[in-house]
Amino acid sequence: MPRVKRKEKILDVARRFFSTKGYHGTTIRDISEASGILSGSLYAHINSKEDLLFEITDRGAEAFLGSLRPIVEGPGSPREKLRRGLTAHARVVADNLDGATVFFHEWKSLSEERREIIQRKRDEYESLWARIIDEGIEKGEFHGQDPKFARLLILSAANWMYQWYQPEGPLTPEEIADRFAAIVLSGIAVHKEGE
Repeated sequence: MPRVKRKEKILDVARRFFSTKGYHGTTIRDISEASGILSGSLYAHINSKEDLLFEITDRGAEAFLGSLRPIVEGPGSPREKLRRGLTAHARVVADNLDGATVFFHEWKSLSEERREIIQRKRDEYESLWARIIDEGIEKGEFHGQDPKFARLLILSAANWMYQWYQPEGPLTPEEIADRFAAIVLSGIAVHKEGE
């Protein structure tokens, strides 16, 4: 097997194990046996188990950033950007459930230097969402009550999707995102006259 394909297989195996057993619950032996490689030979492809965790979380961060950045910087109203952003987020989670689980759940197991790299990317992602919300407030499309908590609410709901989403379930990621967007944009309270 070519070296690149072998490395991808190792990453796939590590992603699956980190997702189900956690980073600390996974051993190099688990990864090597499931990859069909002797433990000692695994180090011809990686330097450490943490390298695998970093690559998985960094790819996750880049997938989220790469899906949202063009939406934020592109055309469309803030409402449209919010809908498309939620759809992009849901698609990243759905297309890589194991990777999303590792990204959201295991990234704090990284060494300080690597954790800071991922934290900067997470902060950048949040700032892209803040831009959508701020633009919506500026254009009078969104209430300006509490933009920080609006952002936290949106991201908390979207991020938690990795816990309950089932690919064989009744809704596609796009349908889930549409429902999230409808609730966020309309709220759940019935507004009566005089209120």
